[in-house]
Amino acid sequence: MHTLLLGLIALAFVLIILEDVIHLNKAKSTLFIGTLVWILAFIFPEHDIAHLKEGLNENLLEIATLWLFLMAAMTFVAYLNEKGLITQLVYRLLPTKLKLRSLMILMALLALLFSSLADNITASLIMLSLLASLNLDTKQTLKFAALVVFAVNSGGVSLITGDVTTLMIFLADKVTITNLFLLVAPAVIGVLVLAVLLMWGANGEVELPKFKRPIAAKDKLIAGLFLLTIVSTLFLSVAFSVPPVLTFLFGLSVMFMTHRVIYRSESKPNVLEYVREIEFDTLLFFLGVLLLVGMLKELAVLDFLPQLYEAMPVYMANYIVGILSALVDNVPLTAAILKSGIEMDKADWLGLTYSVGVGGSMLIIGSAAGVIALSKISELTFISYLRFFHWLLAAYTIGYIGVMVVARL
Repeated sequence: MHTLLLGLIALAFVLIILEDVIHLNKAKSTLFIGTLVWILAFIFPEHDIAHLKEGLNENLLEIATLWLFLMAAMTFVAYLNEKGLITQLVYRLLPTKLKLRSLMILMALLALLFSSLADNITASLIMLSLLASLNLDTKQTLKFAALVVFAVNSGGVSLITGDVTTLMIFLADKVTITNLFLLVAPAVIGVLVLAVLLMWGANGEVELPKFKRPIAAKDKLIAGLFLLTIVSTLFLSVAFSVPPVLTFLFGLSVMFMTHRVIYRSESKPNVLEYVREIEFDTLLFFLGVLLLVGMLKELAVLDFLPQLYEAMPVYMANYIVGILSALVDNVPLTAAILKSGIEMDKADWLGLTYSVGVGGSMLIIGSAAGVIALSKISELTFISYLRFFHWLLAAYTIGYIGVMVVARL
Protein backbone atom coordinates (compact mmCIF):
# COMPACT_ATOMS: atom_id res chain seq x y z
CA MET A 1 0.00 0.00 0.00
CA HIS A 2 2.89 2.34 0.79
CA THR A 3 4.27 1.84 -2.72
CA LEU A 4 0.83 2.22 -4.31
CA LEU A 5 0.21 5.53 -2.57
CA LEU A 6 3.60 6.88 -3.63
CA GLY A 7 2.88 5.72 -7.18
CA LEU A 8 -0.46 7.53 -7.23
CA ILE A 9 1.15 10.71 -5.93
CA ALA A 10 3.79 10.48 -8.66
CA LEU A 11 1.00 9.92 -11.22
CA ALA A 12 -0.76 13.08 -10.02
CA PHE A 13 2.33 15.18 -10.71
CA VAL A 14 2.78 13.50 -14.11
CA LEU A 15 -0.82 14.41 -15.01
CA ILE A 16 -0.09 18.02 -14.09
CA ILE A 17 2.90 17.98 -16.45
CA LEU A 18 0.87 16.39 -19.27
CA GLU A 19 -2.18 18.62 -18.86
CA ASP A 20 -1.82 20.15 -22.33
CA VAL A 21 -1.31 16.72 -23.92
CA ILE A 22 -4.19 14.82 -22.32
CA HIS A 23 -6.47 17.88 -21.93
CA LEU A 24 -7.39 16.97 -18.35
CA ASN A 25 -7.69 19.98 -16.06
CA LYS A 26 -5.01 19.80 -13.35
CA ALA A 27 -7.50 20.83 -10.66
CA LYS A 28 -9.64 17.79 -11.45
CA SER A 29 -6.78 15.28 -11.59
CA THR A 30 -5.04 16.50 -8.42
CA LEU A 31 -8.30 16.64 -6.45
CA PHE A 32 -9.23 13.12 -7.62
CA ILE A 33 -5.91 11.54 -6.67
CA GLY A 34 -5.46 13.74 -3.60
CA THR A 35 -8.69 12.45 -2.07
CA LEU A 36 -8.17 8.89 -3.38
CA VAL A 37 -4.85 8.37 -1.57
CA TRP A 38 -6.38 9.39 1.76
CA ILE A 39 -9.40 7.12 1.25
CA LEU A 40 -7.11 4.18 0.45
CA ALA A 41 -4.99 4.98 3.51
CA PHE A 42 -8.07 4.72 5.72
CA ILE A 43 -9.36 1.53 4.06
CA PHE A 44 -5.96 -0.19 4.24
CA PRO A 45 -4.25 1.46 7.25
CA GLU A 46 -0.58 0.75 7.85
CA HIS A 47 -0.70 2.25 11.35
CA ASP A 48 -3.20 3.42 13.95
CA ILE A 49 -6.37 5.01 12.50
CA ALA A 50 -6.34 7.68 15.23
CA HIS A 51 -2.89 8.81 14.09
CA LEU A 52 -4.11 8.92 10.48
CA LYS A 53 -7.13 11.03 11.46
CA GLU A 54 -4.87 13.43 13.34
CA GLY A 55 -2.66 13.78 10.27
CA LEU A 56 -5.66 14.44 8.02
CA ASN A 57 -7.09 17.01 10.44
CA GLU A 58 -3.76 18.87 10.52
CA ASN A 59 -3.66 18.80 6.73
CA LEU A 60 -7.24 20.04 6.40
CA LEU A 61 -6.54 22.87 8.86
CA GLU A 62 -3.61 24.04 6.71
CA ILE A 63 -5.80 23.79 3.59
CA ALA A 64 -8.72 25.67 5.18
CA THR A 65 -6.40 28.45 6.34
CA LEU A 66 -4.93 28.83 2.86
CA TRP A 67 -8.34 28.61 1.17
CA LEU A 68 -9.88 31.31 3.34
CA PHE A 69 -6.88 33.59 2.93
CA LEU A 70 -6.92 33.11 -0.83
CA MET A 71 -10.66 33.70 -0.96
CA ALA A 72 -10.34 37.00 0.89
CA ALA A 73 -7.34 38.24 -1.13
CA MET A 74 -8.79 37.13 -4.47
CA THR A 75 -12.11 38.87 -3.75
CA PHE A 76 -10.29 42.16 -3.14
CA VAL A 77 -8.25 41.72 -6.32
CA ALA A 78 -11.36 40.74 -8.32
CA TYR A 79 -13.02 43.99 -7.26
CA LEU A 80 -9.95 46.08 -8.11
CA ASN A 81 -9.68 44.39 -11.52
CA GLU A 82 -13.35 44.95 -12.26
CA LYS A 83 -12.99 48.66 -11.49
CA GLY A 84 -9.77 48.85 -13.54
CA LEU A 85 -7.72 50.16 -10.62
CA ILE A 86 -4.77 47.85 -11.24
CA THR A 87 -4.51 48.57 -14.96
CA GLN A 88 -4.95 52.29 -14.33
CA LEU A 89 -2.14 52.10 -11.79
CA VAL A 90 0.13 50.67 -14.49
CA TYR A 91 -0.88 53.35 -17.01
CA ARG A 92 -0.30 56.16 -14.54
CA LEU A 93 3.04 54.99 -13.13
CA LEU A 94 4.71 53.92 -16.35
CA PRO A 95 5.50 55.96 -19.46
CA THR A 96 3.53 55.26 -22.62
CA LYS A 97 6.58 53.62 -24.18
CA LEU A 98 9.15 51.56 -22.30
CA LYS A 99 12.00 49.29 -23.32
CA LEU A 100 11.28 45.64 -22.60
CA ARG A 101 14.47 45.30 -20.55
CA SER A 102 13.61 48.30 -18.41
CA LEU A 103 10.10 46.91 -17.88
CA MET A 104 11.58 43.58 -16.78
CA ILE A 105 13.77 45.23 -14.14
CA LEU A 106 10.85 47.35 -12.96
CA MET A 107 8.53 44.33 -12.65
CA ALA A 108 11.20 42.41 -10.73
CA LEU A 109 11.63 45.24 -8.23
CA LEU A 110 7.87 45.71 -7.87
CA ALA A 111 7.41 41.99 -7.17
CA LEU A 112 10.17 42.14 -4.54
CA LEU A 113 8.62 45.20 -2.95
CA PHE A 114 5.05 43.86 -2.88
CA SER A 115 6.08 40.50 -1.43
CA SER A 116 8.13 42.27 1.23
CA LEU A 117 5.22 44.51 2.23
CA ALA A 118 2.50 41.90 1.84
CA ASP A 119 2.37 38.11 1.83
CA ASN A 120 3.41 35.95 -1.15
CA ILE A 121 -0.17 35.15 -2.17
CA THR A 122 -1.39 38.75 -2.24
CA ALA A 123 1.78 39.89 -3.99
CA SER A 124 1.38 37.14 -6.61
CA LEU A 125 -2.24 38.11 -7.32
CA ILE A 126 -1.34 41.79 -7.72
CA MET A 127 1.74 41.22 -9.89
CA LEU A 128 0.03 38.67 -12.14
CA SER A 129 -2.86 41.09 -12.65
CA LEU A 130 -0.32 43.73 -13.64
CA LEU A 131 1.32 41.29 -16.03
CA ALA A 132 -2.00 40.38 -17.65
CA SER A 133 -2.74 44.06 -18.25
CA LEU A 134 0.47 44.56 -20.27
CA ASN A 135 -0.72 42.40 -23.20
CA LEU A 136 2.75 41.04 -24.03
CA ASP A 137 3.32 38.29 -26.56
CA THR A 138 3.45 34.67 -25.35
CA LYS A 139 7.24 34.39 -25.23
CA GLN A 140 7.67 37.53 -23.15
CA THR A 141 4.67 36.73 -20.95
CA LEU A 142 6.31 33.43 -19.97
CA LYS A 143 9.59 35.18 -19.15
CA PHE A 144 7.84 37.78 -17.03
CA ALA A 145 5.79 35.09 -15.25
CA ALA A 146 8.97 33.18 -14.30
CA LEU A 147 10.57 36.39 -13.08
CA VAL A 148 7.50 37.33 -11.01
CA VAL A 149 7.33 33.91 -9.33
CA PHE A 150 11.03 34.00 -8.42
CA ALA A 151 10.91 37.62 -7.25
CA VAL A 152 7.78 37.13 -5.13
CA ASN A 153 9.34 34.13 -3.37
CA SER A 154 12.61 36.01 -2.88
CA GLY A 155 10.95 39.08 -1.41
CA GLY A 156 9.33 37.22 1.47
CA VAL A 157 12.33 35.36 2.91
CA SER A 158 13.65 38.25 5.01
CA LEU A 159 10.41 38.92 6.90
CA ILE A 160 8.64 36.60 9.33
CA THR A 161 5.34 37.71 7.80
CA GLY A 162 6.55 37.16 4.24
CA ASP A 163 7.04 33.40 4.26
CA VAL A 164 5.74 30.63 6.51
CA THR A 165 9.09 28.82 6.63
CA THR A 166 10.88 32.01 7.67
CA LEU A 167 8.40 32.35 10.53
CA MET A 168 8.92 28.69 11.52
CA ILE A 169 12.70 29.07 11.71
CA PHE A 170 12.34 32.35 13.63
CA LEU A 171 9.89 30.86 16.16
CA ALA A 172 12.33 27.99 16.74
CA ASP A 173 14.89 30.63 17.90
CA LYS A 174 17.32 29.71 15.14
CA VAL A 175 17.57 33.28 13.77
CA THR A 176 16.62 36.78 14.90
CA ILE A 177 14.82 39.51 12.97
CA THR A 178 18.14 41.36 12.68
CA ASN A 179 19.74 38.21 11.20
CA LEU A 180 16.95 37.96 8.64
CA PHE A 181 17.67 41.45 7.30
CA LEU A 182 20.97 40.02 6.02
CA LEU A 183 18.93 38.10 3.43
CA VAL A 184 17.66 41.25 1.71
CA ALA A 185 20.76 42.03 -0.38
CA PRO A 186 21.36 38.43 -1.64
CA ALA A 187 17.63 38.11 -2.48
CA VAL A 188 17.72 41.32 -4.54
CA ILE A 189 20.92 40.22 -6.29
CA GLY A 190 19.42 36.83 -7.18
CA VAL A 191 16.32 38.48 -8.69
CA LEU A 192 18.34 41.01 -10.68
CA VAL A 193 20.59 38.22 -11.98
CA LEU A 194 17.53 36.33 -13.21
CA ALA A 195 16.17 39.50 -14.83
CA VAL A 196 19.45 39.99 -16.70
CA LEU A 197 19.51 36.33 -17.82
CA LEU A 198 15.93 36.54 -19.08
CA MET A 199 16.69 39.72 -21.02
CA TRP A 200 18.34 37.60 -23.71
CA GLY A 201 16.50 38.43 -26.92
CA ALA A 202 14.32 41.09 -25.28
CA ASN A 203 15.19 44.03 -27.49
CA GLY A 204 11.82 45.55 -28.27
CA GLU A 205 9.67 48.18 -26.69
CA VAL A 206 6.29 48.02 -25.04
CA GLU A 207 3.61 50.56 -25.77
CA LEU A 208 1.17 50.97 -22.94
CA PRO A 209 -2.34 52.24 -23.58
CA LYS A 210 -2.56 56.02 -23.33
CA PHE A 211 -6.16 56.00 -22.19
CA LYS A 212 -6.46 57.11 -18.61
CA ARG A 213 -9.92 57.25 -17.12
CA PRO A 214 -10.76 58.83 -13.79
CA ILE A 215 -11.00 56.54 -10.78
CA ALA A 216 -14.07 57.05 -8.60
CA ALA A 217 -13.35 58.24 -5.08
CA LYS A 218 -15.49 55.39 -3.73
CA ASP A 219 -13.32 52.83 -5.51
CA LYS A 220 -10.20 54.53 -4.19
CA LEU A 221 -11.65 54.05 -0.72
CA ILE A 222 -12.02 50.31 -1.31
CA ALA A 223 -8.43 50.18 -2.62
CA GLY A 224 -7.34 52.01 0.52
CA LEU A 225 -9.10 49.41 2.65
CA PHE A 226 -7.18 46.70 0.78
CA LEU A 227 -3.86 48.39 1.58
CA LEU A 228 -4.94 48.97 5.17
CA THR A 229 -5.85 45.29 5.46
CA ILE A 230 -2.38 44.28 4.26
CA VAL A 231 -0.65 46.65 6.71
CA SER A 232 -2.91 45.55 9.56
CA THR A 233 -2.21 41.91 8.78
CA LEU A 234 1.53 42.52 9.10
CA PHE A 235 1.25 44.63 12.25
CA LEU A 236 -1.18 42.39 14.14
CA SER A 237 0.79 39.28 13.20
CA VAL A 238 4.05 40.69 14.56
CA ALA A 239 2.68 42.60 17.54
CA PHE A 240 -0.04 40.26 18.79
CA SER A 241 0.45 36.99 16.88
CA VAL A 242 -2.99 37.35 15.25
CA PRO A 243 -3.21 34.76 12.41
CA PRO A 244 -3.02 36.61 9.05
CA VAL A 245 -6.11 34.80 7.73
CA LEU A 246 -8.21 36.23 10.58
CA THR A 247 -7.15 39.82 9.89
CA PHE A 248 -7.69 39.44 6.14
CA LEU A 249 -11.20 38.02 6.62
CA PHE A 250 -11.98 40.93 8.96
CA GLY A 251 -10.71 43.35 6.31
CA LEU A 252 -12.93 41.67 3.74
CA SER A 253 -15.97 42.04 6.00
CA VAL A 254 -15.16 45.75 6.48
CA MET A 255 -14.95 46.09 2.70
CA PHE A 256 -18.38 44.47 2.30
CA MET A 257 -20.00 46.82 4.83
CA THR A 258 -18.21 49.90 3.49
CA HIS A 259 -19.38 49.10 -0.04
CA ARG A 260 -22.96 48.78 1.24
CA VAL A 261 -22.79 52.19 2.95
CA ILE A 262 -21.19 54.18 0.13
CA TYR A 263 -23.52 52.72 -2.51
CA ARG A 264 -26.67 52.68 -0.37
CA SER A 265 -28.50 55.16 -2.62
CA GLU A 266 -27.36 53.69 -5.93
CA SER A 267 -28.35 50.63 -7.91
CA LYS A 268 -25.19 48.59 -7.56
CA PRO A 269 -24.75 44.81 -7.66
CA ASN A 270 -24.25 43.08 -4.34
CA VAL A 271 -20.53 43.20 -3.51
CA LEU A 272 -20.77 39.53 -2.50
CA GLU A 273 -21.08 38.78 -6.22
CA TYR A 274 -17.33 39.41 -6.51
CA VAL A 275 -16.74 36.21 -4.56
CA ARG A 276 -18.09 34.43 -7.65
CA GLU A 277 -15.34 36.05 -9.72
CA ILE A 278 -12.74 34.01 -7.85
CA GLU A 279 -11.09 31.37 -10.01
CA PHE A 280 -12.09 28.27 -8.08
CA ASP A 281 -9.83 26.18 -10.32
CA THR A 282 -6.96 27.72 -8.39
CA LEU A 283 -8.50 26.84 -5.03
CA LEU A 284 -9.33 23.27 -6.08
CA PHE A 285 -5.82 22.80 -7.44
CA PHE A 286 -4.39 23.99 -4.13
CA LEU A 287 -6.69 21.59 -2.30
CA GLY A 288 -5.54 18.60 -4.38
CA VAL A 289 -1.84 19.49 -4.18
CA LEU A 290 -1.90 19.99 -0.41
CA LEU A 291 -3.74 16.69 0.11
CA LEU A 292 -0.97 14.98 -1.89
CA VAL A 293 1.75 16.76 0.10
CA GLY A 294 0.00 15.83 3.33
CA MET A 295 0.07 12.17 2.33
CA LEU A 296 3.80 12.44 1.53
CA LYS A 297 4.28 13.72 5.06
CA GLU A 298 2.12 10.88 6.43
CA LEU A 299 4.21 8.31 4.53
CA ALA A 300 7.34 9.66 6.24
CA VAL A 301 9.00 10.40 2.90
CA LEU A 302 11.01 13.17 4.58
CA ASP A 303 12.64 10.88 7.14
CA PHE A 304 15.74 10.62 4.94
CA LEU A 305 16.65 14.29 5.52
CA PRO A 306 18.93 13.72 8.55
CA GLN A 307 20.92 11.24 6.45
CA LEU A 308 21.44 13.95 3.84
CA TYR A 309 23.10 16.17 6.47
CA GLU A 310 25.33 13.29 7.56
CA ALA A 311 26.49 12.60 4.02
CA MET A 312 27.65 16.12 3.12
CA PRO A 313 28.50 19.53 4.61
CA VAL A 314 25.54 21.42 6.09
CA TYR A 315 25.72 24.29 3.60
CA MET A 316 25.54 21.86 0.68
CA ALA A 317 22.68 19.90 2.25
CA ASN A 318 20.72 23.14 2.74
CA TYR A 319 21.30 24.01 -0.92
CA ILE A 320 19.91 20.65 -2.03
CA VAL A 321 16.95 20.92 0.35
CA GLY A 322 16.07 24.16 -1.44
CA ILE A 323 15.97 22.31 -4.74
CA LEU A 324 13.88 19.54 -3.15
CA SER A 325 11.37 22.18 -2.04
CA ALA A 326 10.42 22.54 -5.70
CA LEU A 327 9.01 19.00 -5.50
CA VAL A 328 7.89 18.79 -1.86
CA ASP A 329 6.13 21.57 0.04
CA ASN A 330 8.69 23.65 1.92
CA VAL A 331 6.65 23.69 5.15
CA PRO A 332 6.93 19.93 5.92
CA LEU A 333 10.55 20.03 4.71
CA THR A 334 11.39 22.78 7.18
CA ALA A 335 9.39 21.12 9.95
CA ALA A 336 11.26 17.84 9.40
CA ILE A 337 14.64 19.57 9.66
CA LEU A 338 13.64 21.50 12.78
CA LYS A 339 12.37 18.33 14.48
CA SER A 340 15.42 16.27 13.49
CA GLY A 341 17.74 18.15 15.87
CA ILE A 342 20.32 18.87 13.15
CA GLU A 343 22.97 21.24 14.52
CA MET A 344 23.69 24.41 12.50
CA ASP A 345 25.18 27.81 13.20
CA LYS A 346 23.25 31.00 12.42
CA ALA A 347 24.84 31.35 8.99
CA ASP A 348 23.58 27.92 7.95
CA TRP A 349 20.11 28.59 9.38
CA LEU A 350 20.00 31.73 7.25
CA GLY A 351 21.07 29.63 4.27
CA LEU A 352 18.22 27.22 4.96
CA THR A 353 15.77 30.11 5.31
CA TYR A 354 16.73 31.39 1.86
CA SER A 355 16.87 27.97 0.20
CA VAL A 356 13.44 26.70 1.32
CA GLY A 357 11.88 30.09 0.60
CA VAL A 358 13.28 30.56 -2.91
CA GLY A 359 14.11 27.03 -4.09
CA GLY A 360 10.46 26.22 -4.82
CA SER A 361 10.56 28.76 -7.65
CA MET A 362 12.44 26.33 -9.89
CA LEU A 363 9.30 24.32 -10.70
CA ILE A 364 5.92 25.93 -11.31
CA ILE A 365 4.26 23.62 -8.77
CA GLY A 366 6.94 24.26 -6.14
CA SER A 367 5.42 27.35 -4.51
CA ALA A 368 2.11 29.10 -3.92
CA ALA A 369 3.18 31.89 -6.27
CA GLY A 370 3.89 29.34 -9.01
CA VAL A 371 0.58 27.55 -8.58
CA ILE A 372 -1.30 30.86 -8.76
CA ALA A 373 0.63 31.82 -11.91
CA LEU A 374 -0.16 28.42 -13.45
CA SER A 375 -3.85 29.04 -12.90
CA LYS A 376 -4.00 32.69 -13.95
CA ILE A 377 -1.64 32.83 -16.97
CA SER A 378 -3.20 30.74 -19.74
CA GLU A 379 0.06 30.49 -21.71
CA LEU A 380 1.92 29.05 -18.75
CA THR A 381 2.29 25.27 -18.34
CA PHE A 382 4.60 22.99 -16.40
CA ILE A 383 6.69 22.35 -19.53
CA SER A 384 6.86 25.98 -20.68
CA TYR A 385 8.04 27.04 -17.21
CA LEU A 386 10.56 24.18 -17.13
CA ARG A 387 12.38 25.82 -20.04
CA PHE A 388 13.65 28.46 -17.60
CA PHE A 389 14.93 25.92 -15.07
CA HIS A 390 18.62 26.52 -15.82
CA TRP A 391 18.24 30.30 -15.43
CA LEU A 392 16.22 29.89 -12.24
CA LEU A 393 18.81 27.46 -10.86
CA ALA A 394 21.62 29.92 -11.67
CA ALA A 395 19.82 32.81 -9.95
CA TYR A 396 18.99 30.63 -6.93
CA THR A 397 22.62 29.48 -6.70
CA ILE A 398 24.01 33.02 -6.86
CA GLY A 399 21.50 34.18 -4.24
CA TYR A 400 22.40 31.28 -1.97
CA ILE A 401 26.14 31.96 -2.33
CA GLY A 402 25.42 35.59 -1.51
CA VAL A 403 23.63 34.54 1.69
CA MET A 404 26.56 32.35 2.71
CA VAL A 405 29.07 35.12 2.09
CA VAL A 406 27.08 37.84 3.89
CA ALA A 407 26.19 35.55 6.82
CA ARG A 408 29.80 34.38 7.29
CA LEU A 409 31.13 37.92 7.17
